[in-house]
Amino acid sequence: MFRGELVPCFEVPARVDHVLAELEKRRLGLVVVPEAFDGSVLLGVHSQRYLDFLASAWDEWVGLDVANAERDALPSVWPVRTLRSEVLPSNFAARMGLFSMDAGSPLTSGTWEAARAGADCALSAAVAVAGGERAAFALTRPPGHHAGADFFGGYCFLNNAALAAQQLRTQGFERVAILDLDYHHGNGTQAIFYERADVYFTSIHGDPQTEYPFYLGYADELGAGAGRDFNRNWPLPRGTGFDVWRATLQQALSDIAKFGAQALVVSLGMDTFVGDPIAGFTLQTQDYLQVGEDLAKAGLPTVFVFEGGYAVADVVFSNPGMSLKAEEVENF
Repeated sequence: MFRGELVPCFEVPARVDHVLAELEKRRLGLVVVPEAFDGSVLLGVHSQRYLDFLASAWDEWVGLDVANAERDALPSVWPVRTLRSEVLPSNFAARMGLFSMDAGSPLTSGTWEAARAGADCALSAAVAVAGGERAAFALTRPPGHHAGADFFGGYCFLNNAALAAQQLRTQGFERVAILDLDYHHGNGTQAIFYERADVYFTSIHGDPQTEYPFYLGYADELGAGAGRDFNRNWPLPRGTGFDVWRATLQQALSDIAKFGAQALVVSLGMDTFVGDPIAGFTLQTQDYLQVGEDLAKAGLPTVFVFEGGYAVADVVFSNPGMSLKAEEVENF
């Protein structure tokens, strides 16, 4: 559901197919199948009742009416403001609304399996980095940073970046930073760590006054309780170019250094690209090489988690034959 009508989803398999093909062609590193993790690891980030719902939702949806097998499940009611949310209704539509934040993220026959595979990918990347790899890229789909401890939305169902950060904590990193570079604020990630001092969250994104997710991502959100001053948002206006965006990145990285992070998780959204259909920054292809250099200078073991980006096939070098040189890969 997009602006009042049902339209083809921007989140499609071709996104990761294209990225995977480019990674294999450019030989930037070993491509591996992720390890399968026990579902209990998800409880480090998500609530049990939410996971139970996601795991059984499709079968329950089809059980209501066999014709539902040909229809996506979309929420139609939400427990906002004065309505209660601590009670778990038996009605399927009510539970779907309880665990969702928008009408643009349908549940389909493969939603749970895809979300679990994405989580496994992010967790595997975190394990690799904890084991000594300098960096690992989790090619996750669907994305995850809009998913909270007990809700889905923005095409996100399990929070891959949060799971990676929690895994790094579990494996001995005492202070972990999450840098969200997606055009849209990582509201789910922020909410998960908002009252924690061991995981620092910072995000550069479109101003929520005009951009999804609207209700979170403002500069005055600094964390709460033990997490006070461990949350920093950098909302920027639509149309922001690379010079301003990069200067903001430098500030965010400076804050991460002051935090004393021992490891970094990057929510890598490619919807900052000028041609993205649902975003508004104007980064160009060549800008991303400079972004990579800036992140490398941070000198931290890094897990990259793929988030949004709906024009990835257009993020190409002006010279089709151009590729990273061996020394550029080494420097990164």
